Amino acid sequence: MELSLRTRVRAGDKDAFGLLFEEHARAVYNHAFRLTGNWSTAEEVVSLTFLEAWRARGTIRAEGGSLLPWLLVIALNVTRNISRSARRHQAAMSRLPPRAEEPDFADELADRIDDATRLEAVQTALGRLRRGERDVLALCVWSGLNYAEAADALGVPVGTVRSRLSRARRKLQAFAAAAEHDPGREPGRASEQVTGGRENALRPIKEGPR
Repeated sequence: MELSLRTRVRAGDKDAFGLLFEEHARAVYNHAFRLTGNWSTAEEVVSLTFLEAWRARGTIRAEGGSLLPWLLVIALNVTRNISRSARRHQAAMSRLPPRAEEPDFADELADRIDDATRLEAVQTALGRLRRGERDVLALCVWSGLNYAEAADALGVPVGTVRSRLSRARRKLQAFAAAAEHDPGREPGRASEQVTGGRENALRPIKEGPR
């Protein structure tokens, strides 16, 4: 009887882990890009996610379906760690004397990205959602997990996933309504959150069937 990919990865089969990467790396990248809004950081998240997945392979349960939900939760945690490191680095750099201004060609490149303004708004809004709300929004809306898959991956009841997602959507809709009346307005409290939903999510790479 042929062993499942889950069983083989859990046992430390490197070939099976390579198949896991080939099957899900694109989905993990898209997930990371939507969370970070940065291609380079998303690539780093993918690398660190699969490194951590290899280290944590022994924690995989013997029974279950696709390992994608497990990978997406690892990516959520990796993204948070990277964000914390970036904030510490930024704080340290802010204490250094200012350097002479130099031409910034990154701005020129950014001007060519049609989704830049919308992406910034999405990132601002997500930053104001609670952690649990961001997680279920990223897993269910952006990465297409159903309630049961997200609940299993996060280790919470299905009802908790439903309620968190409902709260996140209400907050995003409230901000969308506020932004429509005053486009230049800065997001305020969590109840004034931004635009969300699958139809508004950025799609950096078109995924194939899973």
